[in-house]
Amino acid sequence: MTGFERLLNALAENQAKFIIVGAYAAIAHGSTQRTDDLDICYERTPDNYKNIMKAIGPFHPRPRDLPGDLKVPFDEHSLAQGTNFTLVTDHGKLDLLGEMSGVGGYKEALVDAEVINLGGIICRVASLDTVIRSKEAADRPKDRASLPELKALQMMNKLKRPERDGHDR
Repeated sequence: MTGFERLLNALAENQAKFIIVGAYAAIAHGSTQRTDDLDICYERTPDNYKNIMKAIGPFHPRPRDLPGDLKVPFDEHSLAQGTNFTLVTDHGKLDLLGEMSGVGGYKEALVDAEVINLGGIICRVASLDTVIRSKEAADRPKDRASLPELKALQMMNKLKRPERDGHDR
């Protein structure tokens, strides 16, 4: 089991409410992108903070890009006091996003999220449309570079599922 799978499995087992977003979501939709972090959009409620911390606490989450000898606690209180967090855990990098550029929060991402089986772990994954919206809004060089492939995948999906015009019953 990879580090990402361990993180996803722990989140799913602890009934955390989250949606996989970012590059990992793009990969789930067929992208050839590579990533070294797992991005999730999480529901911002006290119960969910508890579930997330039950899941990732054993993996020693800590803020990324701080000196290794600086001990900064990360817990339910931290989640409640902020919105977006870039963490490192014993099983890899994890970004917890309470809000996403161009999308909003968990409720907005949930609208068209898909349930996908990822290696035996059933997870909600942001739709390709949502991934594209968030990458367009973030407008970072790496996001702009990924858009042509994501839009090609979007076009292929539309060709596979033509819109019904109501006449073909």
